[in-house]
Amino acid sequence: MRSHHLSFVLLALVAACTSPAIKQPSLGPAGPAQPLQTAPAASAPSPEVPNLNPVTPPAVSGDMIFDAWAAEFYGRAIKAGIPRDLLDREMAGLTPDPRVTSRDSHQPEFSQPISAYIKGAVTEGSIGMGLRKRAEVPQFEAIEQRFGVPREILIAIWARESGYGAIQGDFDVIRAMASLAAQGRRRDWAEGELIAALRIIGSGEARRGQLKGSWAGAMGQTQFIPSAYLSTAVDGDGDGKRDVWTSPADALASAASLLTKAGWARGQSWAREVTVAPDFDFALSEGPKLVPEAWTALGVIRADGLPWTDADKTASAQLLAPAGATGPVFLLFPNHFAIRKYNNSVAYALAVGLLADRIAGEGAPQRPWPAETPMSLADRMTAQRALAAIGFNPGTPDGVVGMGTRTALRAWQKARGLTADGYLSPAMVERLKTEAGAGPTP
Repeated sequence: MRSHHLSFVLLALVAACTSPAIKQPSLGPAGPAQPLQTAPAASAPSPEVPNLNPVTPPAVSGDMIFDAWAAEFYGRAIKAGIPRDLLDREMAGLTPDPRVTSRDSHQPEFSQPISAYIKGAVTEGSIGMGLRKRAEVPQFEAIEQRFGVPREILIAIWARESGYGAIQGDFDVIRAMASLAAQGRRRDWAEGELIAALRIIGSGEARRGQLKGSWAGAMGQTQFIPSAYLSTAVDGDGDGKRDVWTSPADALASAASLLTKAGWARGQSWAREVTVAPDFDFALSEGPKLVPEAWTALGVIRADGLPWTDADKTASAQLLAPAGATGPVFLLFPNHFAIRKYNNSVAYALAVGLLADRIAGEGAPQRPWPAETPMSLADRMTAQRALAAIGFNPGTPDGVVGMGTRTALRAWQKARGLTADGYLSPAMVERLKTEAGAGPTP
């Protein structure tokens, strides 16, 4: 789960995001990995614990904020069951990583349009490589039978997450999580991932040197954050280990495990391109979830003209026009949202699904992606402030065009008699600025 992935702000493309060495059955019933076995909790804290909060770590970094956090963290980690000797060893000499704090606070000046992201992800080269990879992992059939996730979806995730294992990240996960925790913006989450990473090391399932990943802690060929590794990773090649770093079968089976826990529905589509009636109300986009028959009654039909499969007929689907009314339109099935549990980004999920379709032999969307203009951070924030000023609350004006902004924009568009597709274009920014009294951009 690559929360560290590219930040495609136009559609709130935020990255979310990614046990002991107990022998895992290679392709047995799916289930979470067993947690680290620790001594049963006593009815009262051990006499040692009160003296450890705060304590002095084995080495100080010289950064006052980091060192103060580390002293407090020691007590919390020990209460969570991390042995003192493990803490001493892994945190000795630890210093904050400035690359991590810089990336965490970075907001790109321009957001990449979704059409550019999709075109960069679904190329003839990526399709050809995916076809080759489909024949290189002998465990694919067993993984599909166990989890019900098509190999093409797993290949597309493998491609997006690490370039088939070639780019896994070079950040020390322990140091990265400590840096994020000390910074404070996401302290609870980062401390939880740091404790999970320490548990992985303490279990003997991986060495500290193996825990390399992204600045946000995602590790391996399919980019699992430490907590997800502990709860979800599985052995896919039958060697008794869960090696998401060097074993493609383990990484892919673990990705399938994660998607299954996220609600993947065996046999259903992830999405289908559709066409809509000329008078279709785009205010319904990202709104109700209806079965295909109900969408048909509203003028929505499959773009390829084929009938809905039995598996899709009973599934509730949501309509999405990711590039506005002039671009391709999709009905999103529950499996699309399972992919977004892997990485909570509309663009990411679309790229995975569309690449998987092409690897499986299906065609590209029939309606071409429109030419889009990258939106500056200033324009995005200006549009949000303008919406709030004229009574359509988009939430905090942070420059992230997420669900709140798109919902407010659709409401404003509908109230003004415009196509209510929730798509923020330069023209929409100018109209909003004018109505809010800011005037046009010079």
